[in-house]
Amino acid sequence: MERDKQDIRQQVWQSMTRAGVARSPGAQGRIPNFHGAEGAANRLAKLGVWRNAQVLKCNPDSPQRPVRERALRAGKVVYMAVPRLRDRRCFIELDPQRLEGDDLRRAGTIKGAFRLGRLVKFSEMQPVDLIVAGSVAVNRRGERVGKGGGYSDLEYALGWAFNLISQKTPVVTTVHPLQILDEPIPMLEHDIPVDILITPDEVVETDHSIPRPGGIYWHLLTEDKISTIPILQQLRP
Repeated sequence: MERDKQDIRQQVWQSMTRAGVARSPGAQGRIPNFHGAEGAANRLAKLGVWRNAQVLKCNPDSPQRPVRERALRAGKVVYMAVPRLRDRRCFIELDPQRLEGDDLRRAGTIKGAFRLGRLVKFSEMQPVDLIVAGSVAVNRRGERVGKGGGYSDLEYALGWAFNLISQKTPVVTTVHPLQILDEPIPMLEHDIPVDILITPDEVVETDHSIPRPGGIYWHLLTEDKISTIPILQQLRP
């Protein structure tokens, strides 16, 4: 019997905690930071999808901080979503041409990004060449589950709606090996499949055939969520 997403999250959070691979402040309830995140970022940086990308959309969570720093040091523009998309200008643009020295490191953090980046509207953003998604669990078929807020999927949908993301934009995630499960992960129509999984030890090309979301699925959004996200209020049909 296929498990639901919350059961899967709990298993991964508990297994990472028991194994001692989760970094402070712990795995529970979040995209878990893990020992080896830097190694996974290094392995990602050797891939063609990375070399070919000049503009990244990267989640703001701690385990992907090494990815954001590497991207900026490599001269790539990084877009990070404002937490919970709570601002009408709901992305932070980090442009390495405006950063230097230790600011390249600081800009990879949430606080540093707000201080050193600039808030932008979708009309001010460049098309995205590579999406780096945070994950709680994934499998080798490209199925993925996040921490449960639905914001990563919504960011993808908004990027699609503004022609910043296409069906060909690669989606990758960096994870600990304990986050790769050998079981199905439930996928709904708004969920994003992952093209490449990267751990400190391996690269997995999923070669999936899972349909990607095709925009904003308004019928799946609650009134509460729409009311707290200014860009949804603006776009609502």
